[in-house]
Amino acid sequence: MSRDVSFLEGKTALVTGASGDIGFGLCQRLISYGIQLVITGRNPEILEKRAEDLRAAGGKVLTYVGNLESEAFMDRLINYTIDNYESLDILINSAGLAHKSPIEDVTPELFDTIMKVNVRAPFFLAQKALPYLRLSDTATVINMCSVVAHRSYVDQSAFTVSMHALLGASKALANEIHKNGDNIRVHVITPGAVNTDLIQMVRPDLDPKDLIHVEDVADVMSFYLEHRHSAFITDEIRMHRLDKTPFI
Repeated sequence: MSRDVSFLEGKTALVTGASGDIGFGLCQRLISYGIQLVITGRNPEILEKRAEDLRAAGGKVLTYVGNLESEAFMDRLINYTIDNYESLDILINSAGLAHKSPIEDVTPELFDTIMKVNVRAPFFLAQKALPYLRLSDTATVINMCSVVAHRSYVDQSAFTVSMHALLGASKALANEIHKNGDNIRVHVITPGAVNTDLIQMVRPDLDPKDLIHVEDVADVMSFYLEHRHSAFITDEIRMHRLDKTPFI
């Protein structure tokens, strides 16, 4: 049965981490619905190349370069979105940093940077977006998390801490919104290893053919968006590789 998704056309999405493989894959899917985008990342050349590819595919895309470690940048990013599109309907926090090192080698600086990008930025972007999301009939927040939010892997200590915190922040936001009666849905996508440049840096031992595809992650996002007006809410979808033991 085909689902009517015309309500998504013309909506506005803000996507962080759009320079990365997952973020870009999500953007490709978003423009297929006719959703207009503001995308952000730290590298202007890569971000603009991503935007050019999306525009060539018919997308309406604006870029805003900056560092999510800065609260002032987050303020400017939200204001830029509203100034240009006059609305914000979908916030997708896809930016994330990972690492591979023993816990003894994790410096305070590395720990703080990972926490700022992976936890602090999604937390405060959602906070700053709330006044505008409340005005939307399709208001949605999607946080890209990781399987390490439920477990841990050796040599990924700070990343594991950040993902546990991001999942907790998502739960807190969803419950507060529910208590307040706001028409905003909060979702989490929790994949295992996805075939990206990042995972090949952190886990070079994994065979790319055994990894989750970026398109699979986009399918989960599509499920959330296409069911935005359904009579149920799916809070989190956990994804794991075929070779992993189920339900752990």
